[in-house]
Amino acid sequence: MQEFLLVIRRDITSENPTPTAEQMKEAMKPYQDWVAGIAAQDKLVGTPKRWDADGRVINGTTVTKGPFGTGTNSIGGLFLIKSENYEEAVALAQGCPIIKYGATVEVRMAIPVA
Repeated sequence: MQEFLLVIRRDITSENPTPTAEQMKEAMKPYQDWVAGIAAQDKLVGTPKRWDADGRVINGTTVTKGPFGTGTNSIGGLFLIKSENYEEAVALAQGCPIIKYGATVEVRMAIPVA
């Protein structure tokens, strides 16, 4: 099994965030069920308990607020899973119910430290 980082990105900082607060409320139970389903398959490695929506990006000597310069694309979820390969990790990520409201899920293979 390999480990993969899933990063859910969504707009949580702009004046009119996508998904909206109402859509997020609607998606919360399906989202929790989706994560629980990954855990039930013994594929959930871990998640941080909470993190701040704010952030800073350091690029050389420039520091910008937010995960990106625009500040409209923030990390809305972050966790580590295990799967046989990229295809399985992507299939698990595609089940994220928040995607239908405009969120994106990034899948990255975790490289073991030797």
